[in-house]
Amino acid sequence: MIKMKSFGISKQALAAAIAGAGLTGALVYAPQTFQQADAKQPITIQAPKGAPMSFADLIEEVSPAVVSVNVVSEREVSNMGNMEEFFERFRGLPGFDDYMRDRENEEGEQEEEPRTREARSLGSGFFISDEGFIVTNNHVVQDATEIEVVLEDGRELEAELVGTDPQTDLAVIKVTDPGTYPYVEFESDTRLRRGDWVVALGNPFGLGGTATAGILSADGRELGGDSPYTDFLQIDAAINRGNSGGPTFDLQGRVVGVNTAIFSPTGGSVGIGFAIPAELAIEVTNALIKDGKVSRGWLGVTIQDVTRDMAEAQGLKEAKGAIIADVNDESPARKAGLQRGDVILSVNGRDATDATSVTRMVGGLMAGSKNKFTVLRDGERQEINVTVGERPVDPSELAPSGSNSPDSSGGEAEEGPLGVSLRPLDSAARKAMGLDDDEAGLIIGDLESDSPLRELGIRPGMALLSAANMPVSSVDDLEKAIADVKAKGRDKLLLAVRNGQRTMFVTTDIGEQSED
Repeated sequence: MIKMKSFGISKQALAAAIAGAGLTGALVYAPQTFQQADAKQPITIQAPKGAPMSFADLIEEVSPAVVSVNVVSEREVSNMGNMEEFFERFRGLPGFDDYMRDRENEEGEQEEEPRTREARSLGSGFFISDEGFIVTNNHVVQDATEIEVVLEDGRELEAELVGTDPQTDLAVIKVTDPGTYPYVEFESDTRLRRGDWVVALGNPFGLGGTATAGILSADGRELGGDSPYTDFLQIDAAINRGNSGGPTFDLQGRVVGVNTAIFSPTGGSVGIGFAIPAELAIEVTNALIKDGKVSRGWLGVTIQDVTRDMAEAQGLKEAKGAIIADVNDESPARKAGLQRGDVILSVNGRDATDATSVTRMVGGLMAGSKNKFTVLRDGERQEINVTVGERPVDPSELAPSGSNSPDSSGGEAEEGPLGVSLRPLDSAARKAMGLDDDEAGLIIGDLESDSPLRELGIRPGMALLSAANMPVSSVDDLEKAIADVKAKGRDKLLLAVRNGQRTMFVTTDIGEQSED
């Protein structure tokens, strides 16, 4: 825990500072209550019917619980400062590269300590208990050495870090001054509909105490791989830099979201802001207050969405679930017997819609708990009991890395179906690709100009591991897989292709492939 001290910053200087906006992802934890028996009641109001004539009553009631968050942090700076851009103009001139090389060698010999500079940034937050716990964004307080919060009445209070969760971009801080503070509560059973009014409060551009209003534009927004656990609310209430960590309210004064990011080509509000939903924020902040961190379940697999073509290739009626592309060594999945090609259909009876839903369901499981996974394997449903582990800080470090395919492989290439030539996968190639010693596969050689695999991004040097979930060790195996699929009346073939040390599943149309 980092204890923060007060620091003196003029309001003019604070207004000039800008807090960056960021994205990220999370999990499920049993809600806890942090109210004391004699705690003040959360701020709520009676919601008006129909469109309100004014939001003034709402804003007046909830504003005391909203704070500005002022942060000081240390950031490493290059010893060359801002000269890199200047030097870039002269690169390529006679003698300049030698000069720069000598300069870098001299600096290396001096072994100077990295220089740091003091950085100041602004954000927003809000009290969620009368004891002084405040919710904000992780990117607001990341690397903070000092944190100060400014209340609506102008009081400046020191705060300390309680816990952060980069995956969801949430953080909890707590004021160090004892006292009873006005607070708001999350809407635990959010029933917002697109078009419902919302009001956002915060500290844009350091101005403090600013309110904006709009509607819920959309929900369930996914913002990419950096936020695998979050379906964001999209709102059109103006959100700008410095609003990060501030609350979005419904008309009853309950927090329905935590503002965290904007989409903007200009850096300012264009009416597309994103907030972390209240139900997720409840779970994460409770965990942070209790343990100072969020522990997530971990399976140890790489998964893909099941597309319509993949579903058709496997005889599934709907394109739902997640197909396992890779299983990490010594992972909970491997120990439980999950395999490449298994399609995860449900977890503990909850249907899996896609890879994201599986990621979130697994992330919501308690580390060490036993869980029932329903998978599709070889066309049959199976139930597999899996004891999930605790998610590593950086799971990518445990997964195979690299993308270089082997330069060569033993055996002669043989012309095969689908317009490709194939040759055996030897032990050297298996090692280079991170495959087991006895794993089947064929190295892809030349592809004909009209090969359907070209459109799928498959290139020479990649390895074909399976077809229709059947391992392929020869051209005969591939031809047999194609024949079996056609015999079932299907014209889509599911292929597992290894690119470097990562596997991907693709489907190709075999309806027009000749039998010979």
